[in-house]
Amino acid sequence: MTTAREALHAAAKQRILLTDGGWGTQIQDRKLVEADYAGKLGLSHDQKGNNDILALTRPDIVTAIGEAYLKAGSDIVSTNTFSANTISQADYGAEHLVADINHESARLGRAIADVYQDRDGRRRFIAGAVGPTNKTLSLSPDVNNPGYREIDFDELKNVYLDQVVALAEGGADFILIETIFDTLNAKAGIAATLEAEAKVGRELPLMISMTLTDLSGRNLSGHTVEAFWYAVRHARPLTIGLNCSFGAQQLRPHVRVLSDLADALVMVYPNAGLPNELGEYDELPDTTAGLVREWAEHGQVNILGGCCGSTPAHIAAMAKAVEGLAPRHIPDVPVRTRLAGLEPFTMAA
Repeated sequence: MTTAREALHAAAKQRILLTDGGWGTQIQDRKLVEADYAGKLGLSHDQKGNNDILALTRPDIVTAIGEAYLKAGSDIVSTNTFSANTISQADYGAEHLVADINHESARLGRAIADVYQDRDGRRRFIAGAVGPTNKTLSLSPDVNNPGYREIDFDELKNVYLDQVVALAEGGADFILIETIFDTLNAKAGIAATLEAEAKVGRELPLMISMTLTDLSGRNLSGHTVEAFWYAVRHARPLTIGLNCSFGAQQLRPHVRVLSDLADALVMVYPNAGLPNELGEYDELPDTTAGLVREWAEHGQVNILGGCCGSTPAHIAAMAKAVEGLAPRHIPDVPVRTRLAGLEPFTMAA
């Protein structure tokens, strides 16, 4: 049977693929109340705002959003698990539900993806979403003690490990380490995924996505797009890319840098423009689609989608905008990479 990695590569040779759009804003638009989030779990903390727990309390909402993106044209749908880890769930007193949340979110996505695949024979994929948590390995939260860290590498790796195993067992094809503001956090996620492969007995291809914190093109831990790629390339990611941070207009130069550099599929899913004074996103689907079409016309992307503020309508507009355009050609390993001895890391048999 064709593996998920092989199947995605084969599809990406034929056309520009689509991932999904924002989940948080889609949930917010439904105006849910405390009872929707809390369900009958009997938790001691208020749950309103705990979007991830809806996989247990309102699975119909999770299924409906996933289906809306598939209907809009998404080839890949992510799980609603951005904060489904013990660090983030501690804010809601729901740490003990982390495995259940991840497993169910992946299972719900897998079920609806399989329905669409059965209808037309086109394979759909589920990406297990792993967010950055609110902890950072590279920076101190105490300005008076630069050496202090709230968490160490092994602890964060184990937090990710629990999440990744549950996502894989629920049916996720890939592990999407996204919105990376700290490169060392991403390293912990990569280590966790490699360890999880041994536990679940199959490959878990990595999708890695950086977020920029300023227009110069650096993340919070100070890495440029180029430096970030070299820092994670050893993991042989299936996709490398950018998400969140800014809209497509502001990401243009950084997409070009990454496209020229990476010998992996490039996946970019920007916000729907920049937020207004109320923190809302006003960029219309056709505007976003027109901007990302420019990347496609220049052969810079393999997979497109949206992040904060984007909707199924944005994905449908992107699908229409890039239809018939050739996907980006993955370059050979750059000469400077070979000379630097930075060939991809491979595990010993």
